[in-house]
Amino acid sequence: MKNILVLCTGNSCRSQLAEGYLRHFAQGQAKVYSAGIETHGVNPRAIAAMAEEGLDISGHTSNHIDEYREIPFDYIITVCDHAQENCPYFPSQAARFHQNFTDPVKATGTEEEIKATFRQVRDQIKTYSRQFITDNILSQTISAN
Repeated sequence: MKNILVLCTGNSCRSQLAEGYLRHFAQGQAKVYSAGIETHGVNPRAIAAMAEEGLDISGHTSNHIDEYREIPFDYIITVCDHAQENCPYFPSQAARFHQNFTDPVKATGTEEEIKATFRQVRDQIKTYSRQFITDNILSQTISAN
């Protein structure tokens, strides 16, 4: 079983979306965690955006990276430039991946415009997560059999 850590600044939105999708697409073939270099709580709009997709992340918690120092990660994915640039030293032999996604929390406008931004980022993370799992988890499961 592979261990995946998704890192973002506050572990409130992008990393939570990615955690939800990575778990969904991994189909039990990986353990997925998310953390931040700070903790901001799980954003209610992120929860709502995932609920529209039929995925419930309302039970997720906002965790600090230090909580996971003892887990041997196989993959670490940063989903924002700030976390990639400011993450404290995290000892790991994990393969590291980076994909910067726009922070939907910074969206402005009407409530519908803000929701549209959340949906757009959610969909980008969905596409990335599906491909990541296909390339790094499911393909290895198939080749191992």
